[in-house]
Order: sequence, then structure tokens, then C-alpha cells
Amino acid sequence: MPIARISGTVSGATDPNRASRALLLHSLFAGGWDLYNSNGDQRITLANIEKKITESDAFVFTPGATLEDLFKAISIFVGYQTLDKNLHGKPTVLLNSDGSWDPFFRLLDHLQSLGTIRQNYRKYLLLAEKSDDVLPVLESVRAKGIPDLGRGGLSASPSKLVSFDSPFPEGHMGNVCVFCSATMKDPLYLADGYALGRLLAEHHLGCVSGAGSSGVMGEVVRGAVDAGGWTGGSNVPHIIELEGLPEGLSSFWLRADIYTRMEVMIESSHGFVIFPGGAGTVQELLALLIFKRQANALMEGKPVVLFNRLDANDRRFWDPLIALLTEMGAAECFTVVNELEQVIPALRTGAYPFALNA
Repeated sequence: MPIARISGTVSGATDPNRASRALLLHSLFAGGWDLYNSNGDQRITLANIEKKITESDAFVFTPGATLEDLFKAISIFVGYQTLDKNLHGKPTVLLNSDGSWDPFFRLLDHLQSLGTIRQNYRKYLLLAEKSDDVLPVLESVRAKGIPDLGRGGLSASPSKLVSFDSPFPEGHMGNVCVFCSATMKDPLYLADGYALGRLLAEHHLGCVSGAGSSGVMGEVVRGAVDAGGWTGGSNVPHIIELEGLPEGLSSFWLRADIYTRMEVMIESSHGFVIFPGGAGTVQELLALLIFKRQANALMEGKPVVLFNRLDANDRRFWDPLIALLTEMGAAECFTVVNELEQVIPALRTGAYPFALNA
């Protein structure tokens, strides 16, 4: 039987979504699906999430969306975007009978309007309004397949690529990981990325990134390299084929999937900057915030600074994300700045400043 992985939990007998979840589970089981995590008590970590994806044939999200649910849903969409072979032909349905997924979709609409999400994500994250609608949606997608992403590679297969490390330079003060877009082409955003890379190097801070050569990410690395800074990054083979690998990396950590890639970037960094980006950047920020709320040792004492840039149409880039996270009680886990020049001071004096090695 095909396997559907269920995300979401029921908090108790009085949970308003208990009835809809029960109807959903009955519908799927009667329709010939085996169910993983039907009780909502399985723990997903960065180390095991790709395994959970591999062993499932479909993904169903229930009402009552939490921060963890948002992370899982955006992670699956990022997997579609990056052509993860383990997601090939596997549908994702979000049951939105309580409207709890609406703010998430408003955020994705906003990012699509800004050009950092280019695909019609509603073809990949499929909404259902009633429990009875989920099974027909799953069966339809399994019959027709997942729409083509239309992405082509930038580089040849990196089959001979291996990890490497270089020592930190004298006077090194710590590492800052920059999460940002690898696809944006707006010259103003690219210039900001380059300037941030230079700023990090000039302040003796290493620049950790997703090791992509394109978009804002490529410019951040290039700025740091041009200024003589230490740069480290992690990537996976199939994304390297899509986005290339930047020149001048001091250290590179090859990983098998985007989740262990994210883990090594977090482990290797003392602070984080969230720059303009798309679904992948949202995914990475959510992982940081979940770790903070769990008091995970990986994020102890590490600041998260969100650069809420004003665009040419007087829109703040991350306003819908900030509103969503504020509503979910996570706003205390990060610091917002509106100007590029405020990023470095915020890393040092924000709510979670890191201890410099000086």
C-alpha cells in the first residue's frame, strides 16, 4: 500500500481539529493508504527528515499549523524546487479547514510577487478545505504526476567534488552564516549581498553560506573573498548542478541532503543573517527558530538578524514573515534591522549577541 506521512498533532479531547483529523485518517485508510505518524507523535530532526521523505509516498498536513509544520511544508516545497529525486511523484496536501495555513500562503504570495519564488507553489502545496477532499487530490496527483519545475543545471555533475577545510586567519572573530536567495538577479539586491560579504571580512568575521555561485548568495561569497575574508559553505550534489559552486571558498562541506547541509552550516556559525530570499531562506530561518525555542545547544547564544530591506515599491521584504512569526510567538528569537549598516551592530548587541573571540 502507498504510505502517507501525516504532519500535525491533536492537543487533546477538546482540540477543535480532532474531528477533522479523525475523518481524514479514516478516509485515507479506507482509500487504501497506509499511514505514518497518525498519532502526530513522531520526532523529525535535520538528521532524519530525508529518510522520512524517502520512505513516504505522499505528505498530508492537518489543521492547526505550528512552526514545526510550517518548516516541514516549506522543506518539501524546497525539495521540489531543487529537484530532490526522493520527492519525485510524491504529492503534498495541506488540509486548511481552520484557515491556519492562510498566513503561510500569504507569505508565499508575497515572495512570489517579489520574484524569489518563481514557480506557482499552489501546484505543489495543494490546499484542501475539507477532510473528504484530501484523498481525491492525492489520487489525482498520483495519476497525473507532479508538474515540471522547468529548471536546468548550471554546471556539470560534481561527482569528484570532496569536502576540504582551511584554517582561520589570524584575528578571526567568529563565523556569520548568511541565508539568502540564490536566484535573485536585481542589481540592487546583488550589490547588497556583495557589500555584506565585504563587511563581514572587514570585521574579521568568516562568511558561511549555502555555497551557491548565483544570485545574492554568490555575491555575498564574492564580496567576502574579494575583501580577503574566510569563507565556508556547504552544498549537495544535485543543487550544485543547478546553482554552481563559488570560487574562493576557504572550506567546503559536501553533504548528501539539504537538511544535513543546514546542520553543518548551523554548527559552523556563531550568528546568522537572514537576507532577502525565497522558500529556502524561510526554511532555514524556521529551523533556527525551532532550535532556539527547543533550547537546542546548536543555537545557544547565537543571534539571528533579519534584514528587512525596503524595495523600490516601498515594500519591506520580510513584513509578512515577521507578522506570521509574531503571531506564532517567535518574534523574540530574532532581531530586525532595516538598513544594511545595522547588520553587524545587531549581531553584537541584539537579543542573542554572540561572544566574539577577541
